[in-house]
Amino acid sequence: MIKIQQNTLYGEAAARIRDMINEGLLLPGTRIPEKRLCEQFGISRTPLREALKVLASEGMVELLPNRGARVMRLTRQMLEETYSVMGALEGLSGELACRHITEEEIADIQALHYQMMAYYKRKEIRPYFEFNQRIHDAIMLASRNEVLRETHSSLNHRIQRVRFSTSMTDEYWKQAVADHEAMIDCLLDRDGERLGNILREHLRHKLVVAAASGVIDDDLAASS
Repeated sequence: MIKIQQNTLYGEAAARIRDMINEGLLLPGTRIPEKRLCEQFGISRTPLREALKVLASEGMVELLPNRGARVMRLTRQMLEETYSVMGALEGLSGELACRHITEEEIADIQALHYQMMAYYKRKEIRPYFEFNQRIHDAIMLASRNEVLRETHSSLNHRIQRVRFSTSMTDEYWKQAVADHEAMIDCLLDRDGERLGNILREHLRHKLVVAAASGVIDDDLAASS
């Protein structure tokens, strides 16, 4: 593993641990192996613990008094509450984007969509998710609202391991792609109301995927 550069220690460490959680390399409820990660990253305990504080603020890691840290468990209630807020934010982003987006931005999003569709047809799920995320980010950027973007980004870190879970049925994946086709139509028509509704419903479907992916843990007693 490539050593982390000194000028980006805790930020880069946080990014790597975040990726490990999202990719299922660190499972919900498990302890963060601080010693092993320090060796892999080539850093000391201090920047690693600063990275864990960042992840704790994002709701991805739970800090344990005098016992290190562990990956946060996700409960159905937590996800429902988070998705409820994020759905409102994404819906608003769609409404605002249709007011402010330029023709060039729409063309860029269309290009991302075509590439995403190519990955979908080849069943290449990881690059599909990458371009899926880029489309949502582009719509959020087109909202021209920095507070909205920052709030959404903070919540998105918390549920990204669910939002981009590989445990998707063919039926769900087909529906997700159909939603994205409809999003493009709404952008072309500047139909903010419809785009907002599609984005809200699109996110709500993810709770079904979360239930199938095994990342939801409603046994709170097990987290002690």
